[in-house]
Amino acid sequence: MTSYLTIARDAEAEIEVKRSRFLCTLRRVGSEDAARAVVDGLRREHWDARHHCSAFRLHPDVERSSDDGEPAGTAGAPMLDVLRGSEVADVVAVVTRWFGGTLLGAGGLVRAYGDAVRGALAEAGTLRRSLVREHLLELDHADAGRIESELRARGVAVLDTTYGARVGLTLGVPPAEEPRLAALLAELTAGTAETQVAGERWVDSLAP
Repeated sequence: MTSYLTIARDAEAEIEVKRSRFLCTLRRVGSEDAARAVVDGLRREHWDARHHCSAFRLHPDVERSSDDGEPAGTAGAPMLDVLRGSEVADVVAVVTRWFGGTLLGAGGLVRAYGDAVRGALAEAGTLRRSLVREHLLELDHADAGRIESELRARGVAVLDTTYGARVGLTLGVPPAEEPRLAALLAELTAGTAETQVAGERWVDSLAP
């Protein structure tokens, strides 16, 4: 997999069902330890709540969920199902519940926990995270501004710019787009510029 979705920003959403409050906190995380730290932090912050149910997904294939005292399968699993359905990863969802005195039943709990996560996802939005190959390009100062502008205008990600005796651009290109980059540079520099591959990294893009 060379790309996947994650949340665009951290978010919260709260719903109320028969006087029980369900507050979903959605955070972007990069590891299991970070996800568990979010759960622990919210448990301390909302110490007066009865449950802190959670689910998280990490790229490429880590998934975990917890009912935290709710009947088995009524909280963590439906929360995880919502994250799966939205196809987001590198995210943890924690739903903090303050009990309102009325039992909701298994079906009611499943709906409430799922709806709370759906609400937070709607607030968070999504972005695409893509694996790109880093290409280093050196240019003369006289040409660098024009070429950088042209590259950006044609959808090439400029990850970094350095200035010295020459201008260095670090370009991020999906492997499948490398032939297009070579053709584009040949056009913009009359065939005088070539890049060197420096490695790979994951980058965020605005388009979902």
